[in-house]
Order: sequence, then structure tokens, then C-alpha cells
Amino acid sequence: ARQSVNRPLVGTIHSSAPARRWYNPPGTATGPHSRLRPMGLSPIRTMARATETPPTADLLKRGAAEIGVSLTLAHLRQFSRYYRAMVEWNARVNLTSVTQWEEVQTTHFLDSLTVRLGMSSGSGRLADVGSGAGFPGVPLKIVFPGLQATLIESTGKKTAFLRHLGDILDLELDVRKGRAETLAHEPELRERFDFVASRAVASLAVLAELCLPFCRVGGTVVTQKKGDIERELAGAGRAIDAMGGRLKEVREVSVSGLGDGRRLVVLEKVRPTPDRYPRRPGVPAKRPL
Repeated sequence: ARQSVNRPLVGTIHSSAPARRWYNPPGTATGPHSRLRPMGLSPIRTMARATETPPTADLLKRGAAEIGVSLTLAHLRQFSRYYRAMVEWNARVNLTSVTQWEEVQTTHFLDSLTVRLGMSSGSGRLADVGSGAGFPGVPLKIVFPGLQATLIESTGKKTAFLRHLGDILDLELDVRKGRAETLAHEPELRERFDFVASRAVASLAVLAELCLPFCRVGGTVVTQKKGDIERELAGAGRAIDAMGGRLKEVREVSVSGLGDGRRLVVLEKVRPTPDRYPRRPGVPAKRPL
């Protein structure tokens, strides 16, 4: 059944002058004699972006409204820039196989926003584990700027894209390059997040070991799944318990444009994760608990 929400979850945009930074565009030479280019936007370009007309996004707007999320013109402009950057970078970095605007609206942007249904609020610290091209963390940050988003990704080219997104969308994104198994042991990241999200392709037992160590006690982990997951849930019980979590709910997602029996598996962190978890890189996937 479709979820009913009494009041729209309206995101607001906080604009500020972007800091002027320098970078080497992807594919250019690096080194002491390479030519650096400014990252900051000029006032003229900033004004142009503020008045640009985004492509029609009826699928995204309709689906967002069904889950209680009201998208403004400013949001749609950011999603449009996000899409163009993703398609441009996808020519040289394997970000996604979905590149048509109509499908990106639902498969990537709308699907990411449904994670909000498993979160208690639109503010707080959010970790996106296995962020890839920025899903679900960046769409959530666009609509809910009160979230402090940390994007965790092990591939260097993808983290470069995520940092580029932060620049062109004027978003404060904390991008961390590395394996979740390693980063979860860093004191500044371990058990520091109110919400941890992941749409990575992995079993729930593996995701529990990778995600719950980042989550504070009392916080929430939201994983995105499809189809019949009863056996997967049953097989993940030991891992969830070992990481200090428990199953809070499995929430069906019924939204126009999204099929495949999508569900949110919501875990609650009830006690600290033992220091030995997560195990070293690769072990959770090879030998799930």
C-alpha cells in the first residue's frame, strides 16, 4: 500500500558564494607544469544557473509527491545539473548503465528519495556506504540540506566525481575514499551517524556488518532491497545482532514509476558494535556471519 504522509517534507536551499578552488579536469595532465583551472562559479554563471529552465521532470515530481516530498524549481535545477554531469562523466567513468533522463528520474533520483521514509527526520548526520554515483546520499542532500552527508566510496574515479558534484551543486559533501571495513574503524566515523544508508548490491548480512558500525546507538540503518527478502532477512539475523542492531521494520515502497517490489529494511542500533567488527576488507562478503 502507498505510504500516507500528512505534511509535505519540503526541502529548502541555502545558497552561499562557493569557495574558489582549483583543479585539473579529468583526463588532463597533472604535475608541477599542469594548468589548473578555477572551480568556483563566477557571479554571471551563478546567475545563469539560478534562472536556467530544467527539463520536464514530471515523473520525479509526481513520485516525490506520493511520498510526501515537495520539490521546488531550485531542486529540479540541481537534479538537472546532476544528471548532465553524470552523463558526461559516464563516458569515461563507469557510473551507471541507466542514462536516459526519464529512467534516471525514477531509478536513481526518486528511488534515493524513498530512503527518507525510513528516517525519523530530514536533518542529522548521514553516511552513504558504497555511494557510487552518489545514490542515495546526494539526492537526499539536495532536498534536505539539513543533512550532513558523508559519502563513502572505495573507487578513486567515483570519489572524484562525487567531489565534482559538490562543487557544481554547491553542496557540502564529505567524500571519503576507502573500504567501509577500514573506515568504520576510524574514531571520527565509527558510531558517529544518526542515519546510515546503502543501496549497494550485497546481502543484508554483509550490509549489516558494513553499515551498523558507522551508526550511533539509537540511530538507524536503511538498506534498499527488492523482491522476496524473507530468506535473506532470516539469514541476516546473526550478523545484525552481532553488530549491535535489531530489525525495526520492513517497509514496502509503492510509488509511481518504481516497481520490482521495492522495500526498505530498517535496522535500529541498540548497543555498541564490538571492536573486532567489521572484519578486514573482503572478509564480510566472502564469509558472511
